[in-house]
Amino acid sequence: MRVLMTGVVLSVLSIAASAQQPASPQASAAASRTMVSAAEVTAMIAKAKADRKDNQPIVAQSLIQLAPYNVSLEYRASVGNAAVHETEAELFYVVDGSATLVTGGKLTGENRTNAENLTGTGIEGGTSRHVAKGDFVMVPERTPHWFSAIDGTVVLMSLHLPHKTQ
Repeated sequence: MRVLMTGVVLSVLSIAASAQQPASPQASAAASRTMVSAAEVTAMIAKAKADRKDNQPIVAQSLIQLAPYNVSLEYRASVGNAAVHETEAELFYVVDGSATLVTGGKLTGENRTNAENLTGTGIEGGTSRHVAKGDFVMVPERTPHWFSAIDGTVVLMSLHLPHKTQ
């Protein structure tokens, strides 16, 4: 089963790698990659752990950016904001650790961060589920989501999937 899951992650990364060229010049390191090795991921996790400030909920690092796709490594050591991405779904793969993920419901303390994203202090209602190493979760666009509890730390691969309009 783990081999199948690894294959799915590699397939998702391959799809992202076959997309268009990046729009942002500051993302050149991530944009020039079409593969990230296990050793590089391990080094990125160590860097995130070392760079994290006290009470900083998340350290995110870009793995691959090929417009319109963005694949990130997220190191989470405490609860942060809830979010809604209005124009893109988000696929999470739990690389290491575990957490409680709430999806659905309604954002509390809602704040617009840009034209396509909202943040909030939490979620009222929704469905809570425990996620752990090896799990995949797809969060559809316009769906509130929030890591409401972190069990020590959780390391995630996050792939944003823009909605394609016809």
